[in-house]
Amino acid sequence: MPVEIDIAKVARLARIGLSPDDLAHHSEQLQVILEHAARVQALPTEGVEPTAHPLPMVNALRSDEVEPTLDRDEVLSQAPDREGPYFRVPPFLED
Repeated sequence: MPVEIDIAKVARLARIGLSPDDLAHHSEQLQVILEHAARVQALPTEGVEPTAHPLPMVNALRSDEVEPTLDRDEVLSQAPDREGPYFRVPPFLED
């Protein structure tokens, strides 16, 4: 099913200034895209299960296991300012 799209109208609605050469160029590109979409729509998909992802990924999360962390004193030694076991940051709300 051919689809006609008025590129000049779309450009005008999007407030994009296109020259006549640009309009012709984008019309050709859009036609190629629409033809490809029509070919994809024409593919036989009966018996094909819908999928949300093209790769056979089930779960990308790692297991929830306790692992060693960085040493607190070593991390705090890199802070520009600290107060006891905490980072000290400048206030972001003024009175």
